[in-house]
Formats: sequence, C-alpha cells, structure tokens
Amino acid sequence: MFAEIIAGRAPASRVYEDDDVLAFMDIRPFTPGHLLVIPKVPASSLAELDPAIGGRLFQVGQLLAAALRESEVGCDGVNFFLADGVTAGQEVFHVHLHVIPRKAGDGFGLRGRPTSPRRPDLDYLASSIKRALPGDSSRA
Repeated sequence: MFAEIIAGRAPASRVYEDDDVLAFMDIRPFTPGHLLVIPKVPASSLAELDPAIGGRLFQVGQLLAAALRESEVGCDGVNFFLADGVTAGQEVFHVHLHVIPRKAGDGFGLRGRPTSPRRPDLDYLASSIKRALPGDSSRA
C-alpha cells in the first residue's frame, strides 16, 4: 500500500517529501490534520530500518508538528506514535510515524494504567536492557 503511494500509483494528499521520507494525510485520522511519515525504503519493523532514516522520520515529524500548529489545524499539542509489531498495534507493515495534532477534548489519548514499581525492580529491568544493547552498554 505505501509502496504504491511512494511510486505515485496510489493517491495520497502529500505534505512533505525528500529523498528519504514522504509525509501525507492519514486516510483514517484520529484527529483533523493527522499525518503519516514513512521511509521511502520499505522496512516492516524498526529492526529493519536504517537508524539514520529512523532519525529522519522524527526530524520530519518535528518539522510537521510546527507546521500543524501554524496551519489552519491550529492544534495545541502533537503526539507522535509509532507501532512496532502486532502487539503494539501495527496494522500496516511498513514503518510509519503518526503525527497527531491535539486539541483539548479531541477524544484521542492513551488508555493505559501506569504502575509504580519498586526501584530494585526498575534497576533489574534497566540492567537487563543494558546487557541487550549492542556494543558498549556502559552508556548509562
């Protein structure tokens, strides 16, 4: 689906394009002005995405967030959302960053319940995650 949009064979309301990424209006928006930013090189998951292109997605997202605030959308805030994997809610298996303009009372939001784990539990998980990092995991 996104490959067809990138190639110009499927319609899309394009907002931004450069050599690496394309941004366009989401056809199933959560709020008016909801945009998608996609890499032009297909990657079905973050693990497959070149980190430089991943960074570019967020750079363009930041640019678009500012444009949303200045446009007729006139939002008060912006959420970025990227689902990586079915359990995370990914439905289209081409990495894509949602740029969702927000206004008070728009009905969109996260519905999770935060917990309050003990510090030893947080330290244990932090250690496990650090050990799983490639290369030098002494960054933190």
